[in-house]
Amino acid sequence: MRILETFIALVVSAVAGEAITTVVLDYATFVGVQSTSTGVTSFKGVRFTEPPVGNLRWKAPVFPPTTQLGTVHASSFGSACIPVPQSTVVSGTSEDCLFANVYVPINATSNSKLPVMVWFHGGGFQTGNSHDNAIPLMQAAPSPGMIFVAFEYRLGQFGFMAGTSYVNGGGVLNAGLLDQRVGLQWVQRYISNFGGDPGRVTIWGQSAGASSTMLHLIANGGDQDGLFHASMGDSTPLVFMPSCNSDYINDIFNDFVGFAGCSSSSNPMTCLLAAKASTLASAGTKLLSNRTSTLFVFDPCVDGTFLAARPVEAFQSGQFAQVPVLVGANTNEGAHWSADLPNPAANTSKPNATETTVFNFLSGQWPGLSQNSFAAALELYPLGDYNNSFSLQGQQMYGEARYICSGAMIAAAMTELGLDAFHYHYDNPDLGSNHKAELTGLFNPASQFSGNDAALFTAMQQFWSSFVTAQEPRSAAATWTPVSDIISGSLRMLLHPGGITMEDVPDAQAERCAFWHSISEEMNT
Repeated sequence: MRILETFIALVVSAVAGEAITTVVLDYATFVGVQSTSTGVTSFKGVRFTEPPVGNLRWKAPVFPPTTQLGTVHASSFGSACIPVPQSTVVSGTSEDCLFANVYVPINATSNSKLPVMVWFHGGGFQTGNSHDNAIPLMQAAPSPGMIFVAFEYRLGQFGFMAGTSYVNGGGVLNAGLLDQRVGLQWVQRYISNFGGDPGRVTIWGQSAGASSTMLHLIANGGDQDGLFHASMGDSTPLVFMPSCNSDYINDIFNDFVGFAGCSSSSNPMTCLLAAKASTLASAGTKLLSNRTSTLFVFDPCVDGTFLAARPVEAFQSGQFAQVPVLVGANTNEGAHWSADLPNPAANTSKPNATETTVFNFLSGQWPGLSQNSFAAALELYPLGDYNNSFSLQGQQMYGEARYICSGAMIAAAMTELGLDAFHYHYDNPDLGSNHKAELTGLFNPASQFSGNDAALFTAMQQFWSSFVTAQEPRSAAATWTPVSDIISGSLRMLLHPGGITMEDVPDAQAERCAFWHSISEEMNT
């Protein structure tokens, strides 16, 4: 039951039960935009917490919002969070960025109790925004449809700063994840007024967004606090997650302090809190540029409370929320990443790349990786299997260790506890199967494509949306069988143009995945 002092009323003209166009919350009235052509009413730029600026910089998000906003015409996106790299605060980005975008079927009423899909965008916890096109998924959802909500969250140095001095100076750890958690609390408190059912919330993300959904599964020892009842993850990365007070993290903080011009201050945090957002944006960019072998500098860390265990440990020991899951990855997850590194000694795309180059590439992402473990990995990834190409060998190692194996791990862990877990493999030789390629088929109308690609994307949109509405991916194109193997994550759905069918996880890939997870302690995954 809601507390009276936080009473929230739904206003949709004078008659209860009419289509939702205006929603009154206890801190604002949001006026949506109704589109008869798409069948969706959108509410964009919905503030869901107090702005994390001024004395709230690097603090836990304040929820519920306390500032009265009056009437807000929710017709355009709010500012995106400042990404890394970005040398100043450019138009369309801001430190004041904690906004939601809510999409509601045009015929929804306050009595609809529709299931809710909550989306967290990807971008390595350093880039990205929540401005994706939700319409195709909403139109694919089985009648009477679903609600789609996307949240911004603080990125890079604004959302994932850590270290001993940072904490001693009042900074909160994993602020970006706490923003997401507050977003889920916002859904519980307010979504019924948009026609949603707070008891039927599915969280979904891709890349860093999928890492986020995984971390919400293991947060607080696996207690999801009633915030969601199912989870989806596309290309879930196992990032390097040391303790928040480790030497590695402290070095990052100290370097950032220097690049922000605060190293001579007697109290660096006081200096940082007084700095302009543009100064902090520039400092984050300089820090990333100085880590020439590392793709992502700012990641979640083990804080001992919200995140008390790393993912592999948590899923192996049963410390995770027990909910149905849909997870998977793409064939070429590891492609092209190394080519982005400025350090030639870690860039496997260079013509003079060697076995050492591959090690430098991997250890740049997981600094704890030992030479002995790398030697063992080489036995599992013989160079001859990759046309004697160090680039192809390195990308397969990286793609499986970071993205492909984690979905299988999550699915197998849920299956072992008797829960439904649905695993997929996206393979599209027509349009590519690199990292995030599957989003082309989820956020674009299938009608924009032709032949087998159009049929594949129609099926994918049906699978993803029906999992939200029924916790089972359904499409006339194929029957998706839950995982049955608690070791390898088999069976899985092959999403291939002209070939939407179930397949086994190859034994060799399962063996390689088991290896990466066996060295999770040194990799800090």
